[in-house]
Amino acid sequence: MQTDRIYLRRWQESDAEALYTYASDPDVGPRAGWPPHQSVAESREVINTFFNNSTTWAIVWKETDEPIGCIGYYTHDSSNISIGENDCEVGYWIGKPFWNRGICTEALQLIINYCLEKRHFDNIWADHFIGNPASGRVISKCGFHDTGTLNTCSHLLGGDKEEVSVYILRSADYCQEPETIQTTTEQ
Repeated sequence: MQTDRIYLRRWQESDAEALYTYASDPDVGPRAGWPPHQSVAESREVINTFFNNSTTWAIVWKETDEPIGCIGYYTHDSSNISIGENDCEVGYWIGKPFWNRGICTEALQLIINYCLEKRHFDNIWADHFIGNPASGRVISKCGFHDTGTLNTCSHLLGGDKEEVSVYILRSADYCQEPETIQTTTEQ
């Protein structure tokens, strides 16, 4: 899956240093609900434990061929929120040097296309901490609608104190813009 600037691929153990570069920033992880990484070894463990699956991808900056963030989806059984059995929840983060450049919007659009066209989910859900409105803008740009629901996610760092806003994208309402997104699944 790719656009002109990024492509998504599976995480590799050799990505640990690049992951640590961005995941150690104290402004990144807490906005997504996890603590900053403390070492390259911890980043390697995260790759092997949490990212080594068929629903999580590295967001790779084509210019440097380096992972700069992460995106994926959770099914009904592992979602942060209560969703239908044929629904999924998406989540993402990106390194601070790449904030406010539209990269998360591109990556999220790729995952939406994949989840609807390849996995045939009925609905895609997303949420963001209310203190992270930039993530809410990404979600809205990709066609999600605010449900008006606030939820706590106690398993996320800070999730028992700060609520998340919950959004939905119904497959029946989805309309992609093919001229801006090129999707391939070879990567």
